[in-house]
Amino acid sequence: MAIDVIKLLSNMPAKTVSDLHLRVNMPPIYRIHGKLVPAVREFLSKDDMEGLIHRLLTERQRQRFDETWELDLGLNIPTGERFRVNIYRERGNPGIAFRLINNEVPDFNELNLPKILKKLSTMPRGLILVTGVTGSGKSTSLASMIDYVNRNKGVNILTIEDPIEFVHTNRRSIIAQREIGSDCSDYAMGLRQALRQDPDVILVGEIRDADTMSIALSAADTGHLVLSTLHTLDSLQTIYRILSFFPPHQHQEIRHLLSSTLQSVISQRLVPRHDKPGRVPAVEILIGTGAVRECIVDPSKTVSIRDLISEGASQYGMQSYDQSLMWFYQNGAISLETAMENSSNPDDFRLRVDGVLSGSDRGWAEFASTQSTMDIAGEGENDNNSEGKPPDA
Repeated sequence: MAIDVIKLLSNMPAKTVSDLHLRVNMPPIYRIHGKLVPAVREFLSKDDMEGLIHRLLTERQRQRFDETWELDLGLNIPTGERFRVNIYRERGNPGIAFRLINNEVPDFNELNLPKILKKLSTMPRGLILVTGVTGSGKSTSLASMIDYVNRNKGVNILTIEDPIEFVHTNRRSIIAQREIGSDCSDYAMGLRQALRQDPDVILVGEIRDADTMSIALSAADTGHLVLSTLHTLDSLQTIYRILSFFPPHQHQEIRHLLSSTLQSVISQRLVPRHDKPGRVPAVEILIGTGAVRECIVDPSKTVSIRDLISEGASQYGMQSYDQSLMWFYQNGAISLETAMENSSNPDDFRLRVDGVLSGSDRGWAEFASTQSTMDIAGEGENDNNSEGKPPDA
Protein backbone atom coordinates (compact mmCIF):
# COMPACT_ATOMS: atom_id res chain seq x y z
CA MET A 1 0.00 0.00 0.00
CA ALA A 2 1.21 3.51 -0.80
CA ILE A 3 -0.30 4.78 2.45
CA ASP A 4 0.81 3.48 5.87
CA VAL A 5 -2.51 3.22 7.70
CA ILE A 6 -0.91 2.01 10.94
CA LYS A 7 1.24 5.16 10.97
CA LEU A 8 -1.83 7.31 10.40
CA LEU A 9 -3.58 5.60 13.32
CA SER A 10 -0.60 5.82 15.66
CA ASN A 11 -0.29 9.57 14.97
CA MET A 12 -3.88 10.26 16.02
CA PRO A 13 -3.31 10.77 19.80
CA ALA A 14 -0.50 13.31 19.27
CA LYS A 15 -2.60 15.28 16.79
CA THR A 16 -5.74 15.15 19.01
CA VAL A 17 -7.61 13.33 16.25
CA SER A 18 -10.85 11.55 17.10
CA ASP A 19 -11.59 9.75 13.81
CA LEU A 20 -9.95 8.57 10.60
CA HIS A 21 -12.02 8.02 7.44
CA LEU A 22 -10.79 5.87 4.54
CA ARG A 23 -12.69 5.74 1.23
CA VAL A 24 -11.91 4.88 -2.36
CA ASN A 25 -10.62 7.74 -4.55
CA MET A 26 -10.12 10.00 -1.53
CA PRO A 27 -7.17 10.79 0.73
CA PRO A 28 -7.35 9.61 4.34
CA ILE A 29 -9.38 12.17 6.31
CA TYR A 30 -8.86 13.03 9.99
CA ARG A 31 -11.50 14.60 12.23
CA ILE A 32 -9.78 17.13 14.48
CA HIS A 33 -11.93 19.04 17.00
CA GLY A 34 -14.96 18.25 14.88
CA LYS A 35 -13.48 19.43 11.55
CA LEU A 36 -12.46 17.19 8.62
CA VAL A 37 -8.81 17.58 7.56
CA PRO A 38 -6.87 15.52 4.94
CA ALA A 39 -4.19 13.45 6.68
CA VAL A 40 -2.02 13.02 3.54
CA ARG A 41 -2.41 13.91 -0.12
CA GLU A 42 -2.27 10.40 -1.54
CA PHE A 43 -5.56 8.86 -2.68
CA LEU A 44 -6.68 5.34 -1.80
CA SER A 45 -7.56 2.92 -4.60
CA LYS A 46 -10.15 0.15 -4.42
CA ASP A 47 -7.32 -2.40 -4.34
CA ASP A 48 -5.76 -0.54 -1.39
CA MET A 49 -9.03 -0.70 0.52
CA GLU A 50 -9.75 -4.34 -0.30
CA GLY A 51 -6.22 -5.32 0.76
CA LEU A 52 -6.50 -3.42 4.04
CA ILE A 53 -9.84 -5.03 4.87
CA HIS A 54 -8.40 -8.47 4.10
CA ARG A 55 -5.55 -7.86 6.58
CA LEU A 56 -7.78 -6.36 9.28
CA LEU A 57 -10.38 -9.12 9.41
CA THR A 58 -10.35 -12.75 10.41
CA GLU A 59 -11.84 -15.31 8.06
CA ARG A 60 -15.07 -15.35 10.11
CA GLN A 61 -15.27 -11.55 10.07
CA ARG A 62 -14.71 -11.47 6.30
CA GLN A 63 -17.59 -13.90 5.86
CA ARG A 64 -19.86 -11.70 7.99
CA PHE A 65 -18.87 -8.60 6.03
CA ASP A 66 -19.49 -10.35 2.71
CA GLU A 67 -22.94 -11.38 3.96
CA THR A 68 -24.07 -8.13 5.58
CA TRP A 69 -21.81 -5.47 3.97
CA GLU A 70 -21.49 -3.90 7.44
CA LEU A 71 -19.15 -4.81 10.30
CA ASP A 72 -18.16 -3.34 13.68
CA LEU A 73 -15.04 -4.46 15.49
CA GLY A 74 -12.38 -3.38 17.96
CA LEU A 75 -8.76 -2.97 16.83
CA ASN A 76 -5.50 -2.76 18.79
CA ILE A 77 -2.33 -1.57 17.02
CA PRO A 78 1.30 -2.28 18.03
CA THR A 79 1.79 1.18 19.60
CA GLY A 80 -0.94 0.38 22.13
CA GLU A 81 -3.85 2.47 20.83
CA ARG A 82 -7.31 0.94 20.55
CA PHE A 83 -9.93 1.81 17.94
CA ARG A 84 -13.58 1.18 17.25
CA VAL A 85 -13.83 0.29 13.56
CA ASN A 86 -16.83 0.30 11.23
CA ILE A 87 -16.39 -1.24 7.76
CA TYR A 88 -19.11 -0.58 5.20
CA ARG A 89 -19.82 -0.22 1.48
CA GLU A 90 -20.72 2.96 -0.40
CA ARG A 91 -21.51 2.94 -4.13
CA GLY A 92 -20.15 -0.58 -4.26
CA ASN A 93 -16.80 0.35 -2.75
CA PRO A 94 -15.50 -0.42 0.75
CA GLY A 95 -15.13 2.32 3.35
CA ILE A 96 -13.68 2.31 6.88
CA ALA A 97 -14.22 4.64 9.85
CA PHE A 98 -11.81 4.43 12.80
CA ARG A 99 -12.68 5.98 16.19
CA LEU A 100 -9.84 6.36 18.72
CA ILE A 101 -10.65 5.02 22.19
CA ASN A 102 -8.85 6.00 25.37
CA ASN A 103 -6.80 3.17 26.85
CA GLU A 104 -7.77 4.34 30.34
CA VAL A 105 -11.35 4.93 31.42
CA PRO A 106 -11.63 8.65 32.27
CA ASP A 107 -13.03 9.31 35.74
CA PHE A 108 -15.67 11.87 36.68
CA ASN A 109 -13.11 14.46 37.78
CA GLU A 110 -11.15 14.18 34.54
CA LEU A 111 -14.28 14.60 32.44
CA ASN A 112 -15.96 17.08 34.80
CA LEU A 113 -19.21 15.18 34.42
CA PRO A 114 -22.23 16.52 36.32
CA LYS A 115 -21.98 15.40 39.94
CA ILE A 116 -25.51 13.99 39.87
CA LEU A 117 -24.15 11.18 37.66
CA LYS A 118 -22.26 9.75 40.64
CA LYS A 119 -25.54 9.34 42.50
CA LEU A 120 -27.27 7.92 39.44
CA SER A 121 -24.46 5.41 38.85
CA THR A 122 -25.02 3.85 42.25
CA MET A 123 -28.80 3.57 42.04
CA PRO A 124 -29.90 0.05 43.01
CA ARG A 125 -32.26 -0.36 40.05
CA GLY A 126 -33.90 1.37 37.12
CA LEU A 127 -33.11 2.54 33.58
CA ILE A 128 -30.53 5.22 32.71
CA LEU A 129 -30.19 6.34 29.08
CA VAL A 130 -27.34 8.41 27.66
CA THR A 131 -28.36 9.99 24.36
CA GLY A 132 -26.96 12.14 21.60
CA VAL A 133 -25.70 11.99 18.03
CA THR A 134 -22.68 9.91 17.05
CA GLY A 135 -19.51 11.29 18.65
CA SER A 136 -21.29 13.29 21.35
CA GLY A 137 -19.70 11.50 24.31
CA LYS A 138 -22.15 8.72 25.08
CA SER A 139 -19.64 5.87 25.26
CA THR A 140 -17.17 7.71 27.49
CA SER A 141 -19.88 8.90 29.86
CA LEU A 142 -21.23 5.36 30.21
CA ALA A 143 -17.73 3.95 30.68
CA SER A 144 -17.07 6.49 33.44
CA MET A 145 -20.32 5.54 35.17
CA ILE A 146 -19.47 1.83 34.99
CA ASP A 147 -15.97 2.56 36.28
CA TYR A 148 -17.42 4.53 39.19
CA VAL A 149 -19.67 1.61 40.13
CA ASN A 150 -16.73 -0.77 39.72
CA ARG A 151 -14.61 1.25 42.15
CA ASN A 152 -17.27 2.00 44.74
CA LYS A 153 -19.67 -0.95 44.94
CA GLY A 154 -19.27 -4.71 45.20
CA VAL A 155 -21.67 -5.85 42.47
CA ASN A 156 -21.77 -8.06 39.38
CA ILE A 157 -21.55 -5.93 36.21
CA LEU A 158 -22.31 -7.31 32.74
CA THR A 159 -21.77 -5.34 29.52
CA ILE A 160 -22.99 -6.16 26.00
CA GLU A 161 -21.17 -4.05 23.40
CA ASP A 162 -20.70 -3.79 19.63
CA PRO A 163 -17.71 -3.73 19.77
CA ILE A 164 -16.11 -3.58 23.24
CA GLU A 165 -14.56 -0.13 23.57
CA PHE A 166 -13.22 0.56 27.06
CA VAL A 167 -11.75 -2.52 28.74
CA HIS A 168 -12.57 -2.65 32.47
CA THR A 169 -10.77 -4.67 35.14
CA ASN A 170 -12.29 -6.09 38.32
CA ARG A 171 -12.00 -3.74 41.29
CA ARG A 172 -14.60 -3.77 44.06
CA SER A 173 -17.02 -5.26 41.56
CA ILE A 174 -16.65 -8.14 39.14
CA ILE A 175 -17.26 -7.32 35.48
CA ALA A 176 -17.84 -9.42 32.35
CA GLN A 177 -17.78 -7.78 28.91
CA ARG A 178 -19.43 -9.52 25.95
CA GLU A 179 -19.00 -8.49 22.33
CA ILE A 180 -21.63 -8.84 19.62
CA GLY A 181 -20.46 -11.28 16.96
CA SER A 182 -17.89 -13.09 19.08
CA ASP A 183 -19.56 -13.63 22.48
CA CYS A 184 -23.25 -13.30 21.58
CA SER A 185 -25.31 -12.94 18.43
CA ASP A 186 -27.12 -9.64 19.08
CA TYR A 187 -28.14 -7.21 21.81
CA ALA A 188 -31.50 -8.80 22.52
CA MET A 189 -30.06 -12.29 22.92
CA GLY A 190 -27.15 -11.05 25.00
CA LEU A 191 -29.47 -9.08 27.27
CA ARG A 192 -31.89 -12.00 27.60
CA GLN A 193 -29.04 -14.32 28.61
CA ALA A 194 -27.59 -11.69 30.97
CA LEU A 195 -30.67 -12.00 33.16
CA ARG A 196 -29.61 -15.60 33.89
CA GLN A 197 -26.10 -14.58 34.96
CA ASP A 198 -26.96 -12.99 38.32
CA PRO A 199 -26.25 -9.37 37.29
CA ASP A 200 -26.70 -6.28 39.44
CA VAL A 201 -25.75 -3.78 36.72
CA ILE A 202 -26.21 -4.33 32.97
CA LEU A 203 -24.78 -2.08 30.26
CA VAL A 204 -26.27 -2.43 26.77
CA GLY A 205 -24.18 -0.59 24.19
CA GLU A 206 -27.20 0.58 22.21
CA ILE A 207 -30.93 -0.05 22.07
CA ARG A 208 -31.91 -0.52 18.44
CA ASP A 209 -35.23 -2.35 18.41
CA ALA A 210 -38.41 -3.16 20.33
CA ASP A 211 -37.15 -6.55 21.53
CA THR A 212 -34.05 -5.06 23.18
CA MET A 213 -36.05 -2.17 24.65
CA SER A 214 -38.71 -4.50 26.04
CA ILE A 215 -36.12 -6.72 27.75
CA ALA A 216 -34.25 -3.66 29.09
CA LEU A 217 -37.45 -2.27 30.61
CA SER A 218 -38.29 -5.64 32.14
CA ALA A 219 -34.78 -5.98 33.58
CA ALA A 220 -35.01 -2.51 35.12
CA ASP A 221 -38.45 -3.34 36.48
CA THR A 222 -37.22 -6.52 38.16
CA GLY A 223 -34.49 -4.92 40.23
CA HIS A 224 -31.50 -4.41 37.92
CA LEU A 225 -29.74 -1.17 37.04
CA VAL A 226 -29.70 -0.98 33.22
CA LEU A 227 -27.62 1.59 31.34
CA SER A 228 -27.77 2.12 27.59
CA THR A 229 -27.72 4.64 24.75
CA LEU A 230 -30.14 5.95 22.14
CA HIS A 231 -29.45 8.20 19.16
CA THR A 232 -31.90 10.91 20.23
CA LEU A 233 -31.32 14.63 20.74
CA ASP A 234 -33.03 15.23 24.09
CA SER A 235 -35.13 13.71 26.85
CA LEU A 236 -38.51 14.39 25.26
CA GLN A 237 -37.45 12.87 21.93
CA THR A 238 -36.08 9.89 23.87
CA ILE A 239 -39.47 9.17 25.42
CA TYR A 240 -41.19 9.41 22.04
CA ARG A 241 -38.52 7.18 20.45
CA ILE A 242 -39.08 4.50 23.08
CA LEU A 243 -42.81 4.57 22.39
CA SER A 244 -42.17 4.37 18.63
CA PHE A 245 -40.58 0.94 19.07
CA PHE A 246 -44.00 -0.46 19.99
CA PRO A 247 -47.42 -0.58 18.27
CA PRO A 248 -49.94 2.07 19.35
CA HIS A 249 -52.09 -0.33 21.38
CA GLN A 250 -49.10 -0.93 23.69
CA HIS A 251 -48.14 2.71 24.23
CA GLN A 252 -50.03 3.23 27.48
CA GLU A 253 -48.61 0.04 28.95
CA ILE A 254 -45.09 1.14 27.96
CA ARG A 255 -45.70 4.60 29.42
CA HIS A 256 -46.55 3.05 32.79
CA LEU A 257 -43.55 0.71 32.68
CA LEU A 258 -41.21 3.52 31.62
CA SER A 259 -42.54 5.86 34.31
CA SER A 260 -41.82 3.30 37.01
CA THR A 261 -38.31 2.40 35.81
CA LEU A 262 -36.74 5.52 34.26
CA GLN A 263 -34.12 7.02 36.57
CA SER A 264 -32.56 9.49 34.16
CA VAL A 265 -31.97 10.60 30.58
CA ILE A 266 -28.60 12.27 30.02
CA SER A 267 -28.39 13.98 26.61
CA GLN A 268 -25.17 15.42 25.24
CA ARG A 269 -24.11 17.53 22.24
CA LEU A 270 -20.64 18.93 21.48
CA VAL A 271 -20.08 22.60 20.64
CA PRO A 272 -16.80 24.30 19.61
CA ARG A 273 -14.86 26.22 22.24
CA HIS A 274 -14.16 29.94 21.92
CA ASP A 275 -11.31 30.24 24.45
CA LYS A 276 -9.05 27.46 23.06
CA PRO A 277 -9.07 24.65 20.48
CA GLY A 278 -11.52 21.86 21.21
CA ARG A 279 -15.17 21.35 22.05
CA VAL A 280 -17.33 21.24 25.15
CA PRO A 281 -20.65 19.45 25.49
CA ALA A 282 -23.93 20.97 26.48
CA VAL A 283 -25.64 18.40 28.71
CA GLU A 284 -29.36 18.04 29.41
CA ILE A 285 -30.24 15.96 32.47
CA LEU A 286 -33.71 14.58 33.19
CA ILE A 287 -34.31 12.93 36.57
CA GLY A 288 -37.27 10.58 37.10
CA THR A 289 -39.07 12.61 39.75
CA GLY A 290 -42.72 12.14 40.69
CA ALA A 291 -43.77 15.00 38.42
CA VAL A 292 -41.75 13.62 35.52
CA ARG A 293 -43.29 10.17 35.98
CA GLU A 294 -46.77 11.68 35.89
CA CYS A 295 -45.91 13.46 32.63
CA ILE A 296 -44.64 10.21 31.09
CA VAL A 297 -47.89 8.38 31.93
CA ASP A 298 -50.20 11.16 30.71
CA PRO A 299 -49.73 11.85 26.95
CA SER A 300 -51.25 15.32 27.31
CA LYS A 301 -48.59 16.29 29.86
CA THR A 302 -45.51 14.73 28.28
CA VAL A 303 -44.45 17.92 26.51
CA SER A 304 -44.25 19.64 29.92
CA ILE A 305 -41.14 17.62 30.72
CA ARG A 306 -38.96 20.36 29.18
CA ASP A 307 -40.26 22.87 31.73
CA LEU A 308 -39.68 20.44 34.59
CA ILE A 309 -36.05 20.01 33.50
CA SER A 310 -35.25 23.73 33.56
CA GLU A 311 -37.05 24.18 36.91
CA GLY A 312 -35.45 21.16 38.62
CA ALA A 313 -31.84 22.33 38.99
CA SER A 314 -31.52 23.15 42.67
CA GLN A 315 -33.82 20.46 44.05
CA TYR A 316 -33.08 17.50 41.78
CA GLY A 317 -29.87 18.27 39.83
CA MET A 318 -31.58 18.60 36.45
CA GLN A 319 -30.44 21.02 33.76
CA SER A 320 -31.49 21.96 30.24
CA TYR A 321 -29.27 22.36 27.17
CA ASP A 322 -29.75 26.12 27.24
CA GLN A 323 -28.77 26.32 30.91
CA SER A 324 -25.62 24.36 30.15
CA LEU A 325 -24.85 26.59 27.16
CA MET A 326 -25.42 29.71 29.26
CA TRP A 327 -22.97 28.43 31.85
CA PHE A 328 -20.27 27.90 29.21
CA TYR A 329 -20.97 31.29 27.62
CA GLN A 330 -20.87 33.20 30.89
CA ASN A 331 -17.55 31.56 31.74
CA GLY A 332 -15.98 32.40 28.37
CA ALA A 333 -15.70 28.85 27.02
CA ILE A 334 -18.01 29.40 24.03
CA SER A 335 -19.05 32.45 22.03
CA LEU A 336 -22.53 33.96 22.07
CA GLU A 337 -22.93 33.00 18.42
CA THR A 338 -22.11 29.36 19.17
CA ALA A 339 -24.41 29.33 22.19
CA MET A 340 -27.32 30.72 20.18
CA GLU A 341 -26.71 28.36 17.24
CA ASN A 342 -26.96 25.37 19.57
CA SER A 343 -29.70 26.61 21.89
CA SER A 344 -33.25 25.25 21.80
CA ASN A 345 -34.69 28.75 21.43
CA PRO A 346 -32.12 31.33 20.20
CA ASP A 347 -34.42 34.31 20.68
CA ASP A 348 -35.18 33.45 24.31
CA PHE A 349 -31.52 32.67 24.89
CA ARG A 350 -30.52 36.15 23.66
CA LEU A 351 -33.16 37.75 25.89
CA ARG A 352 -31.74 35.87 28.88
CA VAL A 353 -28.24 37.05 27.99
CA ASP A 354 -29.59 40.61 27.96
CA GLY A 355 -31.29 40.05 31.32
CA VAL A 356 -34.81 40.47 30.00
CA LEU A 357 -36.10 37.08 31.17
CA SER A 358 -33.90 36.41 34.19
CA GLY A 359 -36.30 37.88 36.71
CA SER A 360 -39.33 36.01 35.42
CA ASP A 361 -37.79 32.54 35.12
CA ARG A 362 -37.46 30.85 38.51
CA GLY A 363 -35.83 27.75 37.03
CA TRP A 364 -33.02 29.73 35.45
CA ALA A 365 -32.43 31.73 38.61
CA GLU A 366 -32.14 28.52 40.65
CA PHE A 367 -29.78 26.97 38.11
CA ALA A 368 -27.55 30.06 38.22
CA SER A 369 -27.41 29.87 42.01
CA THR A 370 -26.30 26.23 41.94
CA GLN A 371 -23.47 27.12 39.52
CA SER A 372 -22.23 30.29 41.22
CA THR A 373 -19.34 28.70 43.09
CA MET A 374 -18.14 26.42 40.29
CA ASP A 375 -15.29 26.68 37.76
CA ILE A 376 -15.40 26.03 34.06
CA ALA A 377 -14.34 22.55 32.89
CA GLY A 378 -10.55 21.96 32.82
CA GLU A 379 -7.78 22.41 30.35
CA GLY A 380 -9.24 21.71 26.92
CA GLU A 381 -11.26 18.79 25.65
CA ASN A 382 -10.44 15.11 25.84
CA ASP A 383 -10.88 15.00 22.07
CA ASN A 384 -8.82 11.85 21.49
CA ASN A 385 -12.12 10.01 21.55
CA SER A 386 -14.30 12.98 20.59
CA GLU A 387 -16.19 12.63 23.85
CA GLY A 388 -15.60 16.06 25.33
CA LYS A 389 -15.84 17.36 28.88
CA PRO A 390 -19.31 17.91 30.26
CA PRO A 391 -19.68 20.74 32.78
CA ASP A 392 -19.83 20.21 36.51
CA ALA A 393 -23.40 20.62 37.77
